[in-house]
Amino acid sequence: MFNKSPEPQTIEVSGGKIKKYLTGIAFLTVLIVADACRVSQNLEIPKADVPVSFRNSASNDSGSVANLPWKSFFPDVTLQQLIDSAVVKNYDMQLAVKNIEAAQLIFNQTKWSYFPDARVQLTGGSNRPSDNSLNGISASQFLGTRHIEDFTTSINLSWEADIWGKIRNQNARILAEFLQTDEARKAVQTRLVAGVAQGYFNLLMLDEQLAIAKRNFALNDSTLQIIRLQHQAGQVTLLAVQQAEAQQLVAAGLVPQLEQNIIIQENALKVLTGALPDKIERNAGFNALTVPENLSAGIPSSLVGRRPDVRSNELALNVANAKVGVAKANMYPSLTITAAGGINSFKASNWFNIPASLFGTAAAGIAQPVFMKKQLQTQYQVALVEREKTVLYFKQSVLNAVGEVSDALVKIEKLKVQQDITANRVNTLQQAIPNADMLFKNGMATYLEVINAQSNVLQSELEQSSIKRARLSAMVDLYRSLGGGWK
Repeated sequence: MFNKSPEPQTIEVSGGKIKKYLTGIAFLTVLIVADACRVSQNLEIPKADVPVSFRNSASNDSGSVANLPWKSFFPDVTLQQLIDSAVVKNYDMQLAVKNIEAAQLIFNQTKWSYFPDARVQLTGGSNRPSDNSLNGISASQFLGTRHIEDFTTSINLSWEADIWGKIRNQNARILAEFLQTDEARKAVQTRLVAGVAQGYFNLLMLDEQLAIAKRNFALNDSTLQIIRLQHQAGQVTLLAVQQAEAQQLVAAGLVPQLEQNIIIQENALKVLTGALPDKIERNAGFNALTVPENLSAGIPSSLVGRRPDVRSNELALNVANAKVGVAKANMYPSLTITAAGGINSFKASNWFNIPASLFGTAAAGIAQPVFMKKQLQTQYQVALVEREKTVLYFKQSVLNAVGEVSDALVKIEKLKVQQDITANRVNTLQQAIPNADMLFKNGMATYLEVINAQSNVLQSELEQSSIKRARLSAMVDLYRSLGGGWK
């Protein structure tokens, strides 16, 4: 017989049956909630294995230079302008900001996770059954037509109860991943600030070395003129002239090499700042740069909350733990409640005939995975292993961070000693040059002694500038390794 459109039905149930039914649901709910607390237990963040103080740390002050904003740590105005441009225009920074924007949208969507799915459906159809079929005969007898029409407008709702914390863990994972994107941005900015600062210090060192080469070239030229005059007077041989010329060419050869390196360094800095290669104006000289005597590293335990890469690995533990919770919840029963309501009619003319065309349905079901080729159990075990790996990554990142800080501290300390020794050597050699010139002019020293003194000054002054640049670089490394540069 032909089935008519669904009509609202009333099921009469005795009071005793309803009470027993509700008691059973309440008991099941208590069991579910109690077990849910056990299923969704969170992993404690492991304590980082850090020393009481950094090796080679000269101060036990709990404060750290990393707490300083980069504009306070780098007072040079030109350098500040370069860093400002890099933070805004560098493409790696722009990509990091876009990643944050995408993560923010996903995170905002999680606020709706506990709401049911709702879909509005509008359907209409016409079916022409066979005249010899049951539906065809029924349509002819009861509807007086050979066509069966069906028109429905409905709202369908579906909601899964978060019994085992699946949605809660999914939201926790998304929150941790969102926070990771911000830490990634901080890490990019930290490296970017350090890269611009080191490039700028290297540029000023090249300027200084170019000035040293030109100054030494002029000094060699003066000596060469004297030796040529002495050669013309027959006081020295042609060999003396040739060796003096060779020494001058050493300084001359440094000039184009240093000019090349300066242009390449300028181009690299411009690219870092998001600009086309061009010249960089400098307002300060290399000699104006100094390394503060007391650079406090603070206490190692503060690295966990300050270094973006360590903080990101710590957040990765939350992500991994949430994935374990989701994988565990997938192995347990899921309670789904569905409901639908709207209007339905076999005739378009009666489609919106209310209340006759109204219908409604509601259902609840519990589904328990039984046999899925051990996929769910494997997924859970893999999630546990991944969580253990994340713990190792976190501990390794802390260890690396402590090592980088200790390396920077010892570099600053030992390079300071080397810088002092080299400065004394340069000062001694600079005093030796006029003495050698005077002795040479009075015939009490050979031209080789003059040339050797000039060569030693050139090499010592170049070395002095390199050591100072290395010490400035170590200062930047300390600031970066402590987590400074993103404020």
